[in-house]
Amino acid sequence: MRRLDIITAAISVPLDFAMVLLAALAAYSLRFSGSIATLRPAIAELPFRDFVMLSLAISLLWVLCMAIAGLYTLRHRQAIGEVGRIILASSAAVTTIIITIFFRRELFSSRFIVLAGWLLAILFITVARLLVRGIVGMLKRRGIGLQKLIVIGSGNIADQIITDLYTGRREGYLLVGRIPEFGADWQKQLDAMIAEKQPDALILASASLPQADLLTILNISEQQHLDFAYVADLFATHAGHLEVRTMFGQPVVEVKRTKLDGWGRIWKRAFDIFVSTVLLFILLPFFIIFAILIVLDSRGPVFARLVRIGERERQFTLIKFRSMIQNAHALKPTLMDKNERGDGPLFKMAHDPRVTRIGRFLRRTSIDELPQLWNVLRGQMSLVGPRPHEPEEVARYQPWHKKLLTIKPGMTGMAQVSGRSSLSFDDEARLDIAYLENWSFATDLMVLIRTPRVVISHRAAV
Repeated sequence: MRRLDIITAAISVPLDFAMVLLAALAAYSLRFSGSIATLRPAIAELPFRDFVMLSLAISLLWVLCMAIAGLYTLRHRQAIGEVGRIILASSAAVTTIIITIFFRRELFSSRFIVLAGWLLAILFITVARLLVRGIVGMLKRRGIGLQKLIVIGSGNIADQIITDLYTGRREGYLLVGRIPEFGADWQKQLDAMIAEKQPDALILASASLPQADLLTILNISEQQHLDFAYVADLFATHAGHLEVRTMFGQPVVEVKRTKLDGWGRIWKRAFDIFVSTVLLFILLPFFIIFAILIVLDSRGPVFARLVRIGERERQFTLIKFRSMIQNAHALKPTLMDKNERGDGPLFKMAHDPRVTRIGRFLRRTSIDELPQLWNVLRGQMSLVGPRPHEPEEVARYQPWHKKLLTIKPGMTGMAQVSGRSSLSFDDEARLDIAYLENWSFATDLMVLIRTPRVVISHRAAV
């Protein structure tokens, strides 16, 4: 998913809201403070404070009408088509306002404010969106925010895509490589090109490959966490979540790795920021108490900073309350023969000698994981997602396990609330992959609601 498109879509909602509110205030100012008031004095002036509160509600209604009109989708539209939808949505919003005033005249009865607000809202929203388009276009021309793309295939369609990329960096992509021929070692060439160029997306523009090779390319894109699209009608098989759209003038089908691509990612991130901020503020006094207990119990820092692998195999530093002695990680190789998880890359030991006294309590109650809210706030983790793993554990992944790295790891997840430590690693992976492929906001809420109960029941069983 193109980063600039997601950022633009996320900005457009508060921007449109602000433009409608500004239009309402401008219409009020014209009616009661300008020359209009001199020429045609108002019979009953609406108090400004009441008008502001009413305008906030109207702005929400306006944004809702624009959402229904499809103005917050991630599909790229021509400017003229977008202006038409703005007019349509604004007309629907003002019609709703007029009908409401008809039944409740106590709101306000100024026809000038209604008509002027409607016209100014269309003007302000259009100008603001054109400015955003201009800024995004300037960034694209300078190569900022472009997705690095590898084109696979030969023929007229592939050549046209290459031409478009070279002449204007169209669609928000930057060409970094091409596999034109499918010889005996084309797969090795593609793997080497991905390793060297670090692309963000692949597009398949050839119908000459057998189905087995087509699926090989799809598997490579999944394992390397790359966006993948193909020219329409190339596949005779179903592959994941599909979206048909136009790219480089051609009908293409984009294979979405997860429903979180697009607005789902925006809503999930907004929810993560809100919840993590509130919880960090509420839990701060308790953090201080636990910090004191940790310092009194054993030597070492309050927090453990652990290297983990996150989305798209990016390393980040995970923050936890320290529950082990210092240099615990350096002692891990000496304990590998006591690993109770022989079914996968993870290490687990019921009576780990490295765990401190207070650390046992923190682990049983999962309190040691609460500082990860800071990782969530920073965008390195999510509240709900797959378990974050160590680099050496990720190095032992099977190819299909790498799909877990498609999204941000979570503080809790489907695997944790569906069996906690009793599941095999493969079963955990299947649950988490099912989660990311079928994500919904309701699923996140369900996991978060069930997590405390699972933690309490686990503690009771210890």
